[in-house]
This record gives sequence, structure tokens and C-alpha cells, in this order.
Amino acid sequence: MGKDHYELIILGGGPAGLTAGLYASRARIDHVLIEKGAPGGQVLSTDWVDNYPGFPEGLSGFDLMEKMTSHAKRFDVNILTKEVVSIDLNDQVSKKIIFADDSVITCDALIICTGASPNKLGVPGEAALSGKGVSYCGTCDAPFYRNMHVAVIGGGDTAVEEADYLTRFARKVTIIHRRDELRATKILQEVVYANKKIDYIWNSRVIAIEGEKEVERLQLVDNDGNTSSFDVQGVFILIGITPNNALLPLEKLNADKWGFIQTDTETRTVVPGVFAAGDIRSKLMRQVVNACGEGANAVIAAEHYLKSKSS
Repeated sequence: MGKDHYELIILGGGPAGLTAGLYASRARIDHVLIEKGAPGGQVLSTDWVDNYPGFPEGLSGFDLMEKMTSHAKRFDVNILTKEVVSIDLNDQVSKKIIFADDSVITCDALIICTGASPNKLGVPGEAALSGKGVSYCGTCDAPFYRNMHVAVIGGGDTAVEEADYLTRFARKVTIIHRRDELRATKILQEVVYANKKIDYIWNSRVIAIEGEKEVERLQLVDNDGNTSSFDVQGVFILIGITPNNALLPLEKLNADKWGFIQTDTETRTVVPGVFAAGDIRSKLMRQVVNACGEGANAVIAAEHYLKSKSS
């Protein structure tokens, strides 16, 4: 496995983690990046990324993360492929990482980049058509749906905000909600109710997503058990995201009510020497571009912390 202690451990190999690794290596910080699978995070399964600077033609999520991984390896980022099961932050001086095989390594500073995952419907066709009309991010994918009819699944703040945003591109947006009223805050409801390009299907849920090569229709069931077919060219599933925090001591890290880690503007958590970057952070926007910025910021903050310890 290598050493049993490092100056810096980076937990997670998505955009934030890979950027942190790149900056740590270039700063000659004694580090290791731990990722249980292939580096890249959930971006690996993103069909197309069209809003990352420097790639005007766009590229697949896989290609983007392959380039980031290659860039990190060019600077000899130390990547360890191993599954972490828990983190012990009880010792204020040395942070402890426990692996699935019960082995342990420690560090002086820790950057948590474990990310988050969009909540899914779990219905037939969802996985097969992901990136082919099924999306979990309106801000990311709205431009692909110019002059099309799309559906938004959900009734909370994010679903309502993104439905309104989608109308800048889509011809028509239909919000499908399992209740008879939206859960979003009243001011957001007022915005979408005033938007003439938004329609609603109440008291219904999606039971299947269908299409040969791309999304063509949804199968719905209402609260009385009646089924129907609804033609759309895209569906945005916006029913929340779940932080990947199962291995984190949330109380000690002062996580918010949803389980995301709260930090200051420099990515510092309430635990000295522990930082958080990327989608695991409590914040407004979760995009590749700001995850990378936070990964870089976290290393700079960690470097200052390490220097203060040694002085």
C-alpha cells in the first residue's frame, strides 16, 4: 500500500479530487489521493459536457475525466485505489483513514472530495436512456433541448428553478409532480405559475421512460391507478441529490441538515486541518468547473495549515 502516514490525504477522485492532487503534487506536498474505483467520479457517466471552459466543441464526460486523470498522472499524483469505510477525526493532530481490509493510514491534513449523487426514479428505461434524453441537471443540459418539449420530475425548489430555466431553450416544459401542489417556496411558485411555457401534470408519477435511441415518451400512473402515455423529447429528474457521506463523521464536521459539509469560503471545515471540496460541500451550485476551483483552493488552504503546524 505504501506509507502509513502522509502530510495530505485527498479522499475522492472526481474533478475536485484530481485538481487537488495536481496542485498538491506541483506544490511538492507529500500526498496520496484515495479513490475506490476509476478516477473521474459521476462525470464519467455524463454523456456530454458542453460548458467546461477550453473545450468549445464540448466533449463526453468520460473524455473530460480521462484528460484530467492524464494531467494528474503527468505530474505524478499519487493515486491509491482502495475502499475507505470510515474516517476518525478524534485526534486533532493526526487524521485516521480506515480501509475495508481494516488497514489504516494517517495524515496531517485531509481534503474530502467524496461528491454527491443525483436521486433517481429507478424505473425501466432510466439507466438505458441516461444522457439520451434523461438528465439530472437542467443548468448543464438545457441548451441541448432547444425548441423541444421536455418534462421536469419534481416539485421542490430545484425542480421549479430549473423548469423556469429550461424555458429559455425548450419550446414547452411540463412539470410532473406526485402531489397536487408544488413544494417549492412561494416566490418560486409565483415565477413558474406566471411562465406561460410551463404546464403541469398533478398527482402522477413516472413508471417508465421509453424510446428507441432517445427519450420519446413517459409512462405515467396517477394516484387513482390510471395509466397514461406522455410524449416528450427529454426528461429532467430533479428529485434531489444525496451526498456521498456514509463514511464521514457528520456531527464532528458540522454537516448541514441534508448531510453536506459546511465550510468557510476557503474550504476549511470546523475541524482544523480538514477541508472539503466539490459536490460534498454545502453550496448553491454543483458543476465541474467550480469543483475544480474548490479542489485547488483546498490544497492552498491545506498548505497554509501544514506550514503553520511546522513553524
